[in-house]
Amino acid sequence: ATDSKGKKIEVTQGNFYSSLLEHPDRKVRQTAFDNYMDKHVEFKNTLAANLATSIKNNVFFMRAREHNSTLEASLFNNNIPVEVFHNLINTFKKNLPVWHRYFEIRRKALKLREITYYDMWAPLAKKKTKIPFEKAVDLISESLAPLGREYVETLRNGCLKERWVDRYPNKGKANGAFSYGTPGTHPFIMMSYTDEVGSMSTLAHELGHSMHSYLTWKNQPMPYSGYSLFVAEVASNFNQAMMRGHLLKTITDKNFLIALIEEAVGGNFFRYFFQMPTLARFELETHQRAERGEPLTADSMQNLMADLFTEGFGPNVKVDRPRVGMVWSTFSHLFADYYVYQYATGISGAHALSGRILRGEKNAAEDYLGFLKAGSSDYALNVLKKAGVDLTTPKAVEETFAVMESYIDRLEELIG
Repeated sequence: ATDSKGKKIEVTQGNFYSSLLEHPDRKVRQTAFDNYMDKHVEFKNTLAANLATSIKNNVFFMRAREHNSTLEASLFNNNIPVEVFHNLINTFKKNLPVWHRYFEIRRKALKLREITYYDMWAPLAKKKTKIPFEKAVDLISESLAPLGREYVETLRNGCLKERWVDRYPNKGKANGAFSYGTPGTHPFIMMSYTDEVGSMSTLAHELGHSMHSYLTWKNQPMPYSGYSLFVAEVASNFNQAMMRGHLLKTITDKNFLIALIEEAVGGNFFRYFFQMPTLARFELETHQRAERGEPLTADSMQNLMADLFTEGFGPNVKVDRPRVGMVWSTFSHLFADYYVYQYATGISGAHALSGRILRGEKNAAEDYLGFLKAGSSDYALNVLKKAGVDLTTPKAVEETFAVMESYIDRLEELIG
């Protein structure tokens, strides 16, 4: 990457998303994105052949096991009806004007004639809010106080005493963040904490996964000590939703509030509630083409991705079709068939459940803790229903769009 003064910056897996695409210098964002994606465009035939082979494999097993579609076959093991997937996609498409409004507010706030994909992470706050790791743990703990003393103390001890978190950037460290572990250990979190609002939110997210695992392992026998991907993103996004609900009521610093909402909508929601449903649409269409016997070529996949992002971004975002058309190849999630939609249903379930607690509904916290302790002792949809959310209807997705719209209203008010 190159900044506006001509200084060169090495693009790595560790700094691409966490610092270069969030850089205030647009030249850095542009050159980082262009150079990173150009390498994917260069190898588009190989990358497309890899994914096409995976999709054809799914089609073969769908037919061998006599399912009606690859979608039905993929959802079968977790006993999830295909309507859950289609409800999400249909509700997402219906609410695209909410996203279009946000993109226009972002364009005006950045004072740009037009914005592009690489401007989606550009900072809107005029001054960075510094949040050391220990302070972040304090704020997250305050936000989760409704879940009780035992939950909060376990979380705090894990962060501050028991070394659950590999927290700081290091040479050769991979990008992203995750929580992992196994019964008989405590959870382990890998992330790169940078003393900013985004890192605090990532920490809250991964701690949601960790506490889900911790309480499942503590309360379930070995056969039920795991949980499906369908519920995994509920617990992580729940922590972030609770954190924002608390901080938006208690924080008065304008830059902190802008950064908090910016991370919520431009970071968390953009990935989980915009990119992932768009990738789910891409995944469904590519599988359906393979089911019909149509060829999956690099160009057809590139054009499909570019078309879907063009529709999603709306009229005021410029789409660099060759590069944005290869965004699919940066998501290895697509090799786990019909995985990505679960990020969007997860964030929807999380906001439906956190909303119950933030509104003060009776037994809401106890119901949620019961969900965390259930593991795989029942099917995912049943566990969520007992906790208070039914993802077989579009209600939770609609509720989450309403939450996002409230954030956008607040952001527009703060930046004028």
